[in-house]
Amino acid sequence: MKAPASILWTETQAALKAFVHRRVRDKAVADDILQDVFVKMYTRMDQLHDSEKITAWMYQITRNTITDYFRSQNKSVTLLDLDWESDHTNLNDCVSSCLKEMLLTLPAKYRQAIELTELEDLSQLQLAERLNISYSGAKSRVQRARQMLKRKMDEHYTIKLDAYGNVTVCENRGPCHC
Repeated sequence: MKAPASILWTETQAALKAFVHRRVRDKAVADDILQDVFVKMYTRMDQLHDSEKITAWMYQITRNTITDYFRSQNKSVTLLDLDWESDHTNLNDCVSSCLKEMLLTLPAKYRQAIELTELEDLSQLQLAERLNISYSGAKSRVQRARQMLKRKMDEHYTIKLDAYGNVTVCENRGPCHC
């Protein structure tokens, strides 16, 4: 395993162990699955094309290994056996990362409008004052920026939300960007 990956493994090992244990509810089995995850990561390191996505890659290997464990037990997996609730956080983070990436592709004046109103929490009136433009101009700029960002996200991703606004599905329409 390459040095950065082994450091990341050390840093995320406890989180992965907790992740596995919540799903299998057996400490010994969780340790075995975690060992299998480490072996799979080590032998498949060449399959990781984007080193920035190593954490997501590690969790995907972990989920697949958990699924393999249940399959090998000839046990039917019920919703009570698996607790995937924490995945919403990972998907929310993924969508957030994708939004930040797409934000960089907007023209400067629209990117600036979104950054100031959404990330720096300025009101549209404050935005108008800061940019020395009319209030209606600021509102239009923010609205156009949001529309452009939504259009770009829709082009690249299929995103579905639950009733609480958590991301339940985040699929790339093309090559993975997040």
